[in-house]
Amino acid sequence: MTIRVVIVDDQAMVRAGFAALLSAQADIDVVGEAPDGRQGLLVSRSAHPDVVLMDVRMPEMDGLTAARELLDPPPGVVHRPKVLMLTTFDIDDYVYEALRAGASGFLLKDAPPADLIAAVRVVASGEALLAPSVTRRLIADFVQQRPAPRKDPSLRLKGLTPRETEVLELIARGLSNQEIAAHLVLAEQTVKTHIGRVLAKLDLRDRAQAVIFAYEAGLVRPGDSP
Repeated sequence: MTIRVVIVDDQAMVRAGFAALLSAQADIDVVGEAPDGRQGLLVSRSAHPDVVLMDVRMPEMDGLTAARELLDPPPGVVHRPKVLMLTTFDIDDYVYEALRAGASGFLLKDAPPADLIAAVRVVASGEALLAPSVTRRLIADFVQQRPAPRKDPSLRLKGLTPRETEVLELIARGLSNQEIAAHLVLAEQTVKTHIGRVLAKLDLRDRAQAVIFAYEAGLVRPGDSP
């Protein structure tokens, strides 16, 4: 199955480079490009991509605003692509807010080409982007420096079984499925089943949102280790 991608970035050379790289892959098809968030919305809603590569800082409409509109569309718009934010480490607020809004992850603009290709495939498959430890480190920093107002998410933890709570805690601490399985002495498929139930019960989109939820609920704190 071909992965349909739209690239939204205000730098023409970045768009061209990403498009050339991704189009060379047999399983990826670049179906549109845009120089700002507003045009990115229009292109995405007409091309119906599986994944949108979204720059953070752009004229007209920034990537965060565009991502929010794509992920929470108005009535009548049913298509919701996965959003992969393109960023650097110096814009933490934007990245954190994008993840909280439902973006599936983030990619550094100077990442190796192989990482971009892998990122598109990972996000298209429904997973959160990059190694769990990377997501955990960055989100821990965001929460520590800029905690979001809580609406007592800890109350929602009561709907989880003790094992599901344990799995959620290990996700937030940066463990992969394989590492969680080894830590809990479980089959990896059993871990995947637990993660699926955690996401469903907490109404979370993917692993990235699970990490954020765990920090905001106070289940883990920056500096914790398994």
